[in-house]
Amino acid sequence: MTVDRRTFVKGCAGVLATPYLVKNAFAEETIKVASIHDASGVLDILGKPMAAMTQMAIDEINAGGGLLGKKIELKSYDTQSNNQLYGQYATEAATRYKVAAVFGAVTSASREIVRPILRRYKTLYFYSTQYEGGVCDRNIFCLGTTPGQKTEKIIPYAMNKFGKRVYTVAADYNFGHIVSKWHEKVVTENGGTFEGVEFFPLEQTDFGPTLKKIQSIQPDFVMADLVGSNHIGFFRQWVSSGMADRIGLASTIFGTGNEQLFTNPREHNGILTSACYFPEIDTPENKDFIARAAKATGSDRSPINELPAMSYYAPQLWAEAVRSAGSFDRDAVTKALEGNLTYKGPGGPITVDAESHHVTHDIYIAEAWDHGFKILERYENLPPSDTAAVCDLAANPSDTKQYVLGN
Repeated sequence: MTVDRRTFVKGCAGVLATPYLVKNAFAEETIKVASIHDASGVLDILGKPMAAMTQMAIDEINAGGGLLGKKIELKSYDTQSNNQLYGQYATEAATRYKVAAVFGAVTSASREIVRPILRRYKTLYFYSTQYEGGVCDRNIFCLGTTPGQKTEKIIPYAMNKFGKRVYTVAADYNFGHIVSKWHEKVVTENGGTFEGVEFFPLEQTDFGPTLKKIQSIQPDFVMADLVGSNHIGFFRQWVSSGMADRIGLASTIFGTGNEQLFTNPREHNGILTSACYFPEIDTPENKDFIARAAKATGSDRSPINELPAMSYYAPQLWAEAVRSAGSFDRDAVTKALEGNLTYKGPGGPITVDAESHHVTHDIYIAEAWDHGFKILERYENLPPSDTAAVCDLAANPSDTKQYVLGN
């Protein structure tokens, strides 16, 4: 099967034309919100579906009558996988358009550009990407999963299946560096041996030297937490090296770039992964969601995974909070979100943890198979335990730190 990732999503907008000043945003006939994603560039494999599902959520909210008698207008920005544009667009959305909320950022690096800007301008921010955990900031709500929800489940599962000697390859920015620390922690706590880690930039395409190193180490399995479309090459080169039949592969992120669609079964069958959402969840609600998502993305085979699913959840969760608050005001909406607000999505319910501004998730462990996934385990309502252990915004509402394991 051949899938062209650039045909996945049609019509993801770039920067919209001819802006105009808004003096009192909430007095207008429409309420503006913003989507800021990597809809093109090296990270478009992640950003395009996220942008499309943010748009789908807003369209469905408007089709249902809008919010508090007003339609929602989405200002969509394409950062072209350029982090400098994140700062420019976040500032424009907050100051020029006076948006009520911003949904977006793909990588942790881009999130950390956007987060202080939106806090400065008192603009509510929703981040939907799986990440390394630890962000403690009352102006942001993180819907993505964290290591306390995923790493602590998949590594013991993989160790039981493959063995206890573990090597890691990861993306060379804060996500990869921090998540690899969690890998080492969980491996050690479960009686395993952490054999080392190697980091790769998003543009990396040649993994030959690393594969030779892994061949010499001979771990029982490799945790592969690589980010970006170029890293599909790792899985192809893994098979070519002959290690697919001798060393296991697991990941907390495989599938978030729809790698199972861009590789052939020989290249992905048997890879273990975990997520809070898979298209294969067998419920009527999810089947209906997948059908709607396929139309929204313009694909005959839905590219929806955890990241675009949470990008759909985020505007819906914000809408629930607006209805509960009876207002678009940031402080009122924040208080509503902190009242154990729950949104029931197609992958299971999420509930806001008021102290950390993260959410509970149902977590699934699955095995890649024939361009899809076989769901093997489900863990219900897992809290964001890693971040909750270090972040208490009820006690320290002015905290703006990202806490990092070992620091």
